[in-house]
Amino acid sequence: SCVNTENCFVPTSEIIAVEETELNKKQRNIGKWQKMAKPHAFTVYYVKKARNHRWWCSDVTFWCVDEHLCNEWIQALKELLEMQKSRPKQLLVYINPYGGKRQGKRIYEQKVAPLFSLASISTDVVITEHANHAKDNLFEVNINKYDGVVCVGGDGMFSEVMHGLIGRMQKDSGIDQNNPKAPLVQCNIRIGIIPAGSTDCICYSTVGISDPVTSALHIIVGDCQPLDVSSVHHNNTFLKYSVSLLGYGFYGDILKDSEKKRWMGPMRYDYSGFKTFLSHHYYEGTISFQPAKHTLGSPRDKDSCRTG
Repeated sequence: SCVNTENCFVPTSEIIAVEETELNKKQRNIGKWQKMAKPHAFTVYYVKKARNHRWWCSDVTFWCVDEHLCNEWIQALKELLEMQKSRPKQLLVYINPYGGKRQGKRIYEQKVAPLFSLASISTDVVITEHANHAKDNLFEVNINKYDGVVCVGGDGMFSEVMHGLIGRMQKDSGIDQNNPKAPLVQCNIRIGIIPAGSTDCICYSTVGISDPVTSALHIIVGDCQPLDVSSVHHNNTFLKYSVSLLGYGFYGDILKDSEKKRWMGPMRYDYSGFKTFLSHHYYEGTISFQPAKHTLGSPRDKDSCRTG
């Protein structure tokens, strides 16, 4: 099903919202509107795709003299949107006000919240106050009332939410995370990322660009990108989950030192990296791996990898 505009076809899967449009006096007195005694109109808001994976919200207005016909179009399009079952209706939003350049709250309020409101998405917003606030909160809230969790921040904020969601699922299912051979319960609640941190690696690798509006639109239309998650254990004790990388040695020392300098923002990584480089530490370790079998796998197949 498509809505035909003057220049392109817009798939219903990329329509954000449909609203009745009130024509002001100035609009009624120009061009095609002037020929109508009492014109009626509705506006379709949709995803406009640009280069480099960037999306933005565009709109096109349809008009007619028949009010009943106008209402029929609005109703028909809204029914088509209701059929998009992958779209979220209720979201839990965590905002890190200290991440990156401390712009998370402003980015959400000015760029993201208006789009969620336009798409009729209800939100509960939590401003985090300390490290692991989001993670701890996810163990307490009624998670079943939400279609997804959105984190406004960087990779650290995403990691918090991921650990909170996966940990909550295992706790509710009676699974011991410290057992590396335990079959983990898959998390069926999606995580949305609004980039606003010092590093936005996960967002960039899944969406293709670090742009709050683009990410918000992907969330609105219900896009889903599955990710493989690996767990790290030591002496039968759970340490961390990871979806991007695990650092040891030089990289680990940089992260450890930079944690004490969050007040510096993104510059802390350059400073800590230079400082660690000058220390001339060396790191011992042995890396072993097991070659993959000649089989194809996918994050969607729900099969756990226990080799290596």
